Amino acid sequence: MITRATFELYFADKLTKVSFSEILQTFLYGIRIDASAAGYIAILPLLVFIINWFIPKTTVKSVWLRTYVYFCVFIISLISILNLNIFREWGTKISFRVFDTLYHSPSEAVASTGSSPIGLSLLIWAILFVLGIILSNFIIDYNFRKPTAPVYVKIIGIVLLAGLDVMLIRGGLQVAPMNQSMAYFSDKQILNQSALNTEWNLLHNTVENFKTPYNPYTFMTDEQALAVRDSLYKVEKDTTIQILTTKRPNIVMIQLESFTADLIESLGGEKGDAPNFEVLAKQGVLFDSVYAAGDRTDKGIVAILSAFPSQAIRTVIVDNDKQAHLPALSNIFHDRGYTTSYFYGGESEFMNFKAYLLSHETDDLIEKRSFKAKDMNSKWGAHDDVVMKRNLEFLKNTQQPFFSYLQTLSNHEPFELPVPSRFPGEDLSNKFRSTAYYTDASLKEYLDNAKKQPWYKNTLFIIVADHGHRLPLNHADPFEPEKYHIPLLFFGDVIKAEYKGTRVKKLGGQTDIAATLLAQLDIKNDKFHWSKNLLNPYSKPFAFFDWDNGFGFMLPGQVVSYDSSGNRVIYIADKNARKELTDNALFYGKAFMQRAFTEYMKL
Repeated sequence: MITRATFELYFADKLTKVSFSEILQTFLYGIRIDASAAGYIAILPLLVFIINWFIPKTTVKSVWLRTYVYFCVFIISLISILNLNIFREWGTKISFRVFDTLYHSPSEAVASTGSSPIGLSLLIWAILFVLGIILSNFIIDYNFRKPTAPVYVKIIGIVLLAGLDVMLIRGGLQVAPMNQSMAYFSDKQILNQSALNTEWNLLHNTVENFKTPYNPYTFMTDEQALAVRDSLYKVEKDTTIQILTTKRPNIVMIQLESFTADLIESLGGEKGDAPNFEVLAKQGVLFDSVYAAGDRTDKGIVAILSAFPSQAIRTVIVDNDKQAHLPALSNIFHDRGYTTSYFYGGESEFMNFKAYLLSHETDDLIEKRSFKAKDMNSKWGAHDDVVMKRNLEFLKNTQQPFFSYLQTLSNHEPFELPVPSRFPGEDLSNKFRSTAYYTDASLKEYLDNAKKQPWYKNTLFIIVADHGHRLPLNHADPFEPEKYHIPLLFFGDVIKAEYKGTRVKKLGGQTDIAATLLAQLDIKNDKFHWSKNLLNPYSKPFAFFDWDNGFGFMLPGQVVSYDSSGNRVIYIADKNARKELTDNALFYGKAFMQRAFTEYMKL
């Protein structure tokens, strides 16, 4: 209860529009899941008591129970402050994904904490820990009592005690055992997250990740889900608007770190954060209604290269047995005689990127170890301008045609810069704006220098973000579409003059890049069945995104987000829209999520 109160005080700004009675309800609805967490903690002392009760001459010193309780208080206090910082960045409670990231990429995980308020976090941890210790000494008798009783009384007592603990753990005597949805009570997600016990949720999420995989998103039969998915990609006519002057251009894909649409004025974002992108957009083809597959780079890169949707609670890229079975654009181009390369200023092992790229015929992999020590000018590795210059040097001597994938990193926490900040102060939003401005300036310099290269006139540049971000406006929760709105721009001299400066308004996602690109080159799209051609007037407009254990589905005029933990709709963009439109968005979203996870399991 104290850690729940701490959570609500820390995020008081998110609770300004809720009533005091609703806040009280988070404690009421959280009681059962709190008791379940307490029941798990009580298992070990209960077992020790039971065993000790049947061995009359033995004693268990109080120091062991005291040590156990203090350890639990320490862990709960630690998880609480980790949760505050995770929720601040991701909008979801701490989960197995945090430790999975730490395991696969420890240095990057540590770098991601650069913007966390360390001093405040340590202070909160110390207060929680000391308060927990003090309260435990008032509440708990650390001496193990062994009442004298006949064996049959002991057996009855043990059955009652064990039964009580099991009942607490499973949340009561009802048929369904304790689950996250039992803590959900509101259509305001912040209240549900407050009611949800952090430690119980983390334990449950970790156990689920180590279980034999099964599909937690089963809303209909597999046949129905497949039919619905296929209907979304079925087109009346297989045609496309041809915007390129050639069928065999060089291709440079530039994946911009955290480049949310909120940074881009022409996409409804702020003015002045990315001024050079605005200039580029007027010379290229801007897809203005594109949304990221998920909220992390490991999900974004797979959506872009393999046109495979995010799997919410899983990430396919870390599983070599599965990711190797995915198609990828690098495979397609390599098989057609293209030279393939990947550039990144950080460690390519981050979230198993290296294995994924090498599994999909990437000829040259230039990453952190390829740069000189003096170029390692950020916690992540080499800043964007350094990587972009290296890419130009490489392409100068590369056989054409080539497919080169360039991944930026500067616009990532802790938002470090090798140049003076454009926006002053230590405010996190301004630091984010400054790193975005720097990436934007680096991109302009890169393209200006690329124009001097002989290969430039036959090159298509595809500029896209890996995912959105809560910054700089801090106005979108993880279940709201604004957080996933990102730029997608086709740019270069290979674009026909009549299409330069045009905007494509068809609703789509990162997974649609593959089909859109391949259609321009008259290459079959049969391997990318999660991808639609955004330049085909007959393709259906829709987009899908997900976050930890939830998903959103977008149709023109409606967006519906569904939380699988609470088994409820938690967001409707237009509450006045026709019920049929809202029902369709939810139905399509459920089928899409179910089928995506089914195919993930079958890989």
